[in-house]
Amino acid sequence: MFDLFTVTLIAATFLLAGTVKGVIGLGLPTVSLGLLTAALDLTVAMTLLIVPSLITNFWQAATGGNGRDILLRVWPFLLTATVTVWIGAAALTRVDLWLLSGLLGALLVAYATLSLAGIRLAISEKQEVWAGPLFGIVNGILTGMTGSFVVPGVMFLQSIGLTREMLVQAMGMLFTASTIALALALQGNGILTSQFGLVSAAAVIPAVIGMIIGQRIRYRLPEYRFRQVFFVAILMLGAYIVVNSTNSPL
Repeated sequence: MFDLFTVTLIAATFLLAGTVKGVIGLGLPTVSLGLLTAALDLTVAMTLLIVPSLITNFWQAATGGNGRDILLRVWPFLLTATVTVWIGAAALTRVDLWLLSGLLGALLVAYATLSLAGIRLAISEKQEVWAGPLFGIVNGILTGMTGSFVVPGVMFLQSIGLTREMLVQAMGMLFTASTIALALALQGNGILTSQFGLVSAAAVIPAVIGMIIGQRIRYRLPEYRFRQVFFVAILMLGAYIVVNSTNSPL
């Protein structure tokens, strides 16, 4: 199904993406989607990230000891972010992939720009009642359309005053639920096949190795410096995907 060069590219991508996640706690879907979409196409990238994303994010969601408190706080957001993935995924068989790839690139640019600028929302407990489901709906639809779990879900979780430990665990819970919903939606639309599933499962190996490497790097490299490099790279990658999708439809 894939030649040796493509297999090597996939392995290197997940090694890098796992390393990023090991250092800063997120970034595996973002990095893998960006690189694989630029090299292959959006739907292939989305199918290949399923198993590595599920394994690494479940690991993140299951650690921290705050699972019950997080669920009681943000369950409306998590629920809507999960069930609306189906709506976005329906676009994969109805909308030109070059348009959706352009949307992915735009989301990466927006995410990186806001992060580099240090812009964060501030949502009160009263506002959470309506903001949580609203952000969840938008996040779920965009996840189904592009495979990216980040925008605007992570922005919402950062805005409600969670502690650092709770934020990391909450992101793991969002990414895990979104990955499961995305896998079911892709399979329901005939996009996730058994062959892609096997390749995705094999990609867990370099992703986990990368996470271990990243965790070791975390103790040697200042996190803020790595975040700067990471977001600049995501900005450039997103811009490349936008330009590429505009000039040469997939």
